[in-house]
Amino acid sequence: MKAIVQDRYGPPGTLTLADVDVPVPGPGEVLVRVEAAALNAYDWHVMRGDPRMARLAMGRSRPRARIRGRDFAGRVEAVGPDVRQLRPGDAVFGDLGDDNGAFAEYVRVPEALVATAPANLTPRQAAALPLAGITALMGLRDAGGLEPGRHVLVNGASGGVGTLAVQLAKLLGATVTAVCSTRNTELVRSLGADHVVDYTREDFTRLGRRHDLVLDLVGNRSLRALRRALTPTGTLVLSGGGVYGGGSLVGPVWLIARGRLLAPFVRRQRIVVLTTAPSRSHLDTLRAHAENDGLVPVIDRCYDLAEVPEAMRYLESDHARAKVVISVLPTHAE
Repeated sequence: MKAIVQDRYGPPGTLTLADVDVPVPGPGEVLVRVEAAALNAYDWHVMRGDPRMARLAMGRSRPRARIRGRDFAGRVEAVGPDVRQLRPGDAVFGDLGDDNGAFAEYVRVPEALVATAPANLTPRQAAALPLAGITALMGLRDAGGLEPGRHVLVNGASGGVGTLAVQLAKLLGATVTAVCSTRNTELVRSLGADHVVDYTREDFTRLGRRHDLVLDLVGNRSLRALRRALTPTGTLVLSGGGVYGGGSLVGPVWLIARGRLLAPFVRRQRIVVLTTAPSRSHLDTLRAHAENDGLVPVIDRCYDLAEVPEAMRYLESDHARAKVVISVLPTHAE
């Protein structure tokens, strides 16, 4: 099969299209014929080995997982022993987590990390949901404890996670303030944002507005500044940030580390560092929102499998908004 492989850390040029063996599903695993995949900031970090501290987990000299990509959508090709809920031909989507391997014609994945794909979404749209959707859902509902009637601010509202977070926050009954650049203000308004802050003109931490929940997806403000945007009993959820630029030792880990250190000493407000993991239950929730409530990922651009290096260059240019997806099957398949 064809797959995008990487044998050393570096720029998009280190990603190459190669022939590799089709994986064989083991006990509790399924083999999926990939129809579409999606890029995430995570993929950029693994490609670059950035921040360098993360190489302790990703691999010291090269990525442990040779095939890039973690979000996918496709159809079950075969199932291994002990698979209970899926059958060949089922349309599915999922997140491979740290195992990677989605930028390929086939992927082997544990059944527990796969869910039935939303019936109303194309494979490209379904592939854009898993990691970004789970991050948004966990940041708002699980870590943030968002309830109807609350006020939430999403910093980084036009990104892959942010565009889904705006929609999910509205579905959860919140009043939403979206922070983005000038060119994306109409996009986030179309997704349901009640208020929009153009960060090129205003600093949301100095507007005097207080929010019950701030979901920070950018990491471009200090903890003190972010807390100014909270109500006295509000919650700050930190999720990544400082994605592009590269070459750093700790990158966005510095802000997150400070958040972890400060959290136990904050009395009334809460600081939560978001940790996510692939989960079928969260995928099922996202499918339900897509089928019943109109949750739809926003897709910026789509590339073919052989064009993954070009897609990654576009992603790291910091001009991408919402999701960048990869069509593994020919375009006419959709």
